[in-house]
Amino acid sequence: MTKWKDGIAKITLPTPFPVGDVNAYLIQGERLTLVDVGPKTEESWHSLTEQMADLQLSPKDIEQVVLTHHHPDHAGMLDFFPPSLEVYGHPLNERWIHPTETFFQEQEEFFKVYFHEFGVPAEYFSLLSKLRKTLKYSCDRSLTGHLVEGMRPHGLSDWQVIETPGHAQSQIALFREKDGILIAGDLILAHISPNPLLEPPAPGELERPKPLLQHNDSMNKLLSYPIQSAYTGHGEEIIQLSELIEKRLTRQHERAMTVYNWLKEEDLTVFEICQRLFPTVYQRELMLTISETVAQLDYLSSIGEISSSVSMPKRYQA
Repeated sequence: MTKWKDGIAKITLPTPFPVGDVNAYLIQGERLTLVDVGPKTEESWHSLTEQMADLQLSPKDIEQVVLTHHHPDHAGMLDFFPPSLEVYGHPLNERWIHPTETFFQEQEEFFKVYFHEFGVPAEYFSLLSKLRKTLKYSCDRSLTGHLVEGMRPHGLSDWQVIETPGHAQSQIALFREKDGILIAGDLILAHISPNPLLEPPAPGELERPKPLLQHNDSMNKLLSYPIQSAYTGHGEEIIQLSELIEKRLTRQHERAMTVYNWLKEEDLTVFEICQRLFPTVYQRELMLTISETVAQLDYLSSIGEISSSVSMPKRYQA
């Protein structure tokens, strides 16, 4: 049964994605706030309604929504709420939760350019026209207002916004200093490491983001806060946060060094490395596995272990 604890009620919602259930959080602030909403499915809406009934509430009692980030499992069910409901999040949510045809075209062009650079064979380029279908369970509505570093959301005066890009460029966390509680989104999870997903540059920028480097910086950033407990986007709460961050960073370094050892033997393209890292799934999950592969190379480049050719596709060497 869903219960309140420290003014927070954890609501676990089903998703159609391999990651499984997603967590949303009701907060009793000056306004009843739902942090994240789940995917756009009838099953998720029914589950939210049932769990809110345990609290003698219904979805119509929610006064505002805060998004930790734009991914469909966190934002999609906004379409089930009335248009008058106020929705707040980082400005970079907007292009994903209220996408335009121009943005879809920009996204396809971005990946087309980088598929060439990564050495992806021509037969995979047809995937790019299907990118928009990945938002099937997302929403189509705009933010009411923006949340950026250091702000305190309207109606949540005890909570402070921490920008935590990496898994998504739009990602934020919420921190309550009085008891050290963090609502972390997908920055850190107890059971798995979040994927550092490639995205087109932010509006007005030219250089592609390097999500793993951002993700590592965001995790390290948390170490400067007196966090006692982290409520996560998937799975259980995290109590020993600093130890888990150290474990994740160590494991990340080890994985990258596996790639480094390959590159000491021969020059390889991103796609060739992707095939080695994910031999059984790269064809089925190319966007995900390419993102993860580029992440390893960005990391190795950042610590000065590798360089790349100027040719197309680029070949990396240690």
